[in-house]
Amino acid sequence: MKNLPQKVRSKKLSSRVDLTAMVSVSFLLIVFFMVVGELSKSKVMDLSLPDYHSYSCGERVISCGGENLSYTILLGGDNKLVCYKGLLAVPTVPPKDITYGKDGIRKELFKENKITLDYSARLGKQGRGIAVIIKPSKDCNFKNLVDILDEMAIAKIDTYAIVNDFTPEESKLLASN
Repeated sequence: MKNLPQKVRSKKLSSRVDLTAMVSVSFLLIVFFMVVGELSKSKVMDLSLPDYHSYSCGERVISCGGENLSYTILLGGDNKLVCYKGLLAVPTVPPKDITYGKDGIRKELFKENKITLDYSARLGKQGRGIAVIIKPSKDCNFKNLVDILDEMAIAKIDTYAIVNDFTPEESKLLASN
């Protein structure tokens, strides 16, 4: 008898599907959407500026109250720092050059905040400190901006804002000194 070819049996394939890759992709998508959702939330800084009521009569500016609560810091290039209290036209504290650090701007912030807290207490507005307006110029470097924000935290200044619009007088003041 001849050898008959034997039937070749087909191998049964597994009916299970490997979902390892799908699980990895789903976790990546979940993480991606969580990060995008967190980054898309708007970050808002509360800003509480003093009430300014200023009226101009020719060249004279009459202001009512806000100049005692605001303090402006101008940041220039080469670690330059100029600050004044009130309105630039009629400052409560005239503009002056000052340095960074504990004997410079920090000491000034502590002093002016204490004066303003005392002034607010006399007006019956307990706990209202100075509102600091930080104005970095185009020549200011990022380190100086971070340094001044650190000084705000150290001096416990609650109300401050970073503004980038310079008046021509402030630009001249920063360039002159």
